[in-house]
Amino acid sequence: MYLNSIISDPERLERLIDIAQSSLLPMLEGAILYTIPLTLITFVLGLILAVLTALARISKIKILQFIARIYISAIRGTPLLVQLFIIFYGLPTLGLTIDPFPSAVIGFSLNIGAYASEIIRAAILSIPKGQWEAGYSIGMSYTQAMRRIILPQASRVSVPPLSNTFISLVKDTSLASLILVTEMFRRAQEIAATNYEFLLLYTEAAILYWIICFILSIGQGRLEARLDRYTAN
Repeated sequence: MYLNSIISDPERLERLIDIAQSSLLPMLEGAILYTIPLTLITFVLGLILAVLTALARISKIKILQFIARIYISAIRGTPLLVQLFIIFYGLPTLGLTIDPFPSAVIGFSLNIGAYASEIIRAAILSIPKGQWEAGYSIGMSYTQAMRRIILPQASRVSVPPLSNTFISLVKDTSLASLILVTEMFRRAQEIAATNYEFLLLYTEAAILYWIICFILSIGQGRLEARLDRYTAN
């Protein structure tokens, strides 16, 4: 019925085309200024936090293990949207007000850190114990063996799941619109609120997200192929 009403009304079709064209640039601007930077910043910070958390999980220090377990359990056991709301809307009640973009960075970084830490921990544990023994046999300490032998090998194992996490993060950044970050989906919401063409604008935003993720998927495949060739050599 919706498509039939559009096809049978040339004026409405022309109006929808004009809206789609005029909204493309603002949404791309939102992607370039907020969606992509938010994704890159939070993934890097989250990855650093994930490595530290993974190392704490496999360490022999009980207190570090306990803190890491509680952190992972709390983040993985609560919705990302709730975490963002606590940071942006909840903390001001304690006198701590954080701007929208930093709030999103904190929320997404904590979320990525928890999930990616389990990926990195599994990758580290997948390295044969003989690699550790080889490092110790030539006089390396635990830290040196981890940095020079284990982590380089674990990074190759963790590339595919971490790449998937990165692509998922691109889509998850749309949740930042709910804490007033004017990223791509927020731009679509603002435009749709002025012309009430919600289906058109949200579909256009979905297509843009899909294009970005499709490009990243191609890059992921090439990166994995390159690493495979490097490993084989």
